[in-house]
Amino acid sequence: MIGRLLKRLSIAEVLLALSVLVLVVVVAVPVFLIFWTALFVDGSMNIDDIVKILSEPDTYEALKNSIVIAAGVTVCSTILGVFFAWLVSRTDLPFKNTMKLLFLVPFMLPSFIGALAWKMLLSPYSGYINKFLMNTFDLADPPFDIFTLWGIIAVETMYLFPFVFIQVSGALERMDPTLEESARISGAGLLTITRRITLPLMLPSIGAGALLVALYSLAHFGVPAILGNEVGIYIIPTKIYEKLHQSAGSFTAIRTGTILASILVISAGLILWAQSAILKSGRFQVIAGKSMRPMLLKLRGLKYPLLLVSVIYLAVTVLLPTATIFLVGGLKTYGLELTMENMTLDNLKYILFEWQMTKDSIWNSFYLSLAAAFVTMLVGTLISYVIVKMKIRGKFILEFLGVLPFSVPGTVIALGVILTWSGKFGINIYNTAWIIFVAYIARYMAFSLKSNSAALEQVHDSLEEAARACGATHWQALKDIVIPLIKPGMVAAFFLIFLPALRELTTSVLLYGPTTRTIGVAIYTLNEDGETVYAATLASVALVIIVIGHFLIKRVTRTSNEGV
Repeated sequence: MIGRLLKRLSIAEVLLALSVLVLVVVVAVPVFLIFWTALFVDGSMNIDDIVKILSEPDTYEALKNSIVIAAGVTVCSTILGVFFAWLVSRTDLPFKNTMKLLFLVPFMLPSFIGALAWKMLLSPYSGYINKFLMNTFDLADPPFDIFTLWGIIAVETMYLFPFVFIQVSGALERMDPTLEESARISGAGLLTITRRITLPLMLPSIGAGALLVALYSLAHFGVPAILGNEVGIYIIPTKIYEKLHQSAGSFTAIRTGTILASILVISAGLILWAQSAILKSGRFQVIAGKSMRPMLLKLRGLKYPLLLVSVIYLAVTVLLPTATIFLVGGLKTYGLELTMENMTLDNLKYILFEWQMTKDSIWNSFYLSLAAAFVTMLVGTLISYVIVKMKIRGKFILEFLGVLPFSVPGTVIALGVILTWSGKFGINIYNTAWIIFVAYIARYMAFSLKSNSAALEQVHDSLEEAARACGATHWQALKDIVIPLIKPGMVAAFFLIFLPALRELTTSVLLYGPTTRTIGVAIYTLNEDGETVYAATLASVALVIIVIGHFLIKRVTRTSNEGV
């Protein structure tokens, strides 16, 4: 019977069914269980628990902190992103192509490692900058305290402003310069043109980037956990972690977590709806129909002062914390002066070759990231093929399910997979590496879909049709024509998943077991346990791996593109 049924089904219907099945199991069921567990107990509405949890002072405080931090980070990131995007895209700033690449460096660096570095620099009495200033100027009290809402906002801004920078710089480079040129001919100055014409035309791009920052800030775990937990500053993701951590993952704590996670999902949904409304409004048409080079505004006497401002910003926000991680990671004991006689390579030797926990965390991160990247790349290619190339009804469901996990916080995904894969459906992989593997597939499916869909859009349907006309089967056309042509997109998808998964913390911190710590989790737990030097040493190893990984991405994708 099954054989006859398969014969009746077209290959398109089989692929659609398989794609939907994968996404339903990996994505839809975990997200559905979040809401079901939060809203229902034994089939009845769970109103009492919802009201009780939402009315608790701790919940109110965490929600308020989440909103304040997200708002502060969004405003600060928008100001910085717009300013630097305008500087490298529309002015004659020296070395601006190099500066544009440098402003993207924060994308490479895990924000929780940056938070760890700033904790070492600006802790009230033990931070190196505070100690230097207190000793130099004979101060009784430290001038800086990183363990505040403003400290969290400042560190998150350093790593999230590129979202606005990328959106705005891309729009500025494609903008029709006619209005600006007309204003200049009419005698308007640089500031007037920027304030009255350029910025208003950029509002959709600015808004889209700002909302992305807000979405990520609401979901962030690492920075608020490292800089907030020890002084009692909690946000929704760190409050969920605290509830689960303190109760050793009891179902009562999980139910509380699902109620808190539902707040994040609703917030994320509202942000995405607002972003979609902005992008679809079509209020401002800034891209001309013909190829036009936007006018570059001359900075004149401000040219080198603004270059200096940009260099100082990058030195303070990227170079200083990165150097601090490497230097502290080489200290014999935390708190010693950063001099050569206090340095040792024994820390590196210990975490790489002797300490089982750190050795396991590095190995776990590698094989989980590689496996998740490979599987997600293949599954994403299949689903992208159905979305882009097959004319069948219902494929919009695939797009929605594929992007959904990336639109909600990693904490939510973690809770969803805990509920799904802890024996509810006869399979219990809780506290094993498998549950992290499944969570990574769900979390990063959107990366694979976006990359492979873009590659498939460039493959004309006539190539497949020609192969079919010559007698090739659908599978042969796919294997011999389509896949070789989209190989660069598949390679890009692999690395786009591998590197974020390698440094991931938000999802895995709720899923790891005694022997399944990842690099991110190990760094975080070492910091929590007061092992600051070892945390910095392992963070140094992670940074080296990440930089090498990004270098390999460029090398491999360039080679793949040249081979097509």
